[in-house]
Amino acid sequence: MDQFERAGYGQRDIGFGAKPALLMVDFQLGFTDGVSPIGRSGHIQSAVDNTRTLLLACKAKQIPVASCRVSWGGPDEMTHWKIETLFDGSFYHGHRCTELDPRIADSDYVFEFIKTAPSIFYETPLKPWLVTHGIDTTIVTGCTTSGCVRASVVDSFSAGYRTIVPADCCGDQDAEAHASNLRDVGRRYADVVDLQTVLDHIQKS
Repeated sequence: MDQFERAGYGQRDIGFGAKPALLMVDFQLGFTDGVSPIGRSGHIQSAVDNTRTLLLACKAKQIPVASCRVSWGGPDEMTHWKIETLFDGSFYHGHRCTELDPRIADSDYVFEFIKTAPSIFYETPLKPWLVTHGIDTTIVTGCTTSGCVRASVVDSFSAGYRTIVPADCCGDQDAEAHASNLRDVGRRYADVVDLQTVLDHIQKS
């Protein structure tokens, strides 16, 4: 038992509620295709493949799914990011890097939209959509774990949703950043599990 467990962190499981939804954060070509300097992570590639498996399982059970990608109209629409690559035009509307990875793109079933800030919740149409579908549990996947995924997990928790994070459906350029951020949100805000745990729950629903 580490010092966090002794202090009571992470000792309570949240669990699934009655109505889950799958959220896919920023699985777009800018992060999943090697043509982009920040799209060369094998760790993220594995997360996309695992999330595709989860997406197909959710679709088979008619579980609602939402997906976002980050894109801006130009520098005036952006805030003060410290990531130089974001300012080279490849994350502006219409660029290939803003397109969803075809492995998880499914506009006929998935609710797809653009965001401009880290969290999938921040000033997007997600919350009304979750309310409309009666959702009480979010399954958060995507990239990057230490950035937009973490921000989305915190906002999901703050909005009152049971928050489940399948670790192998999230990815980062840095494996240590991935692991440390999942440990941290697992101590406070979410149940961090694996893909099989979520698939098992879906199959029983």
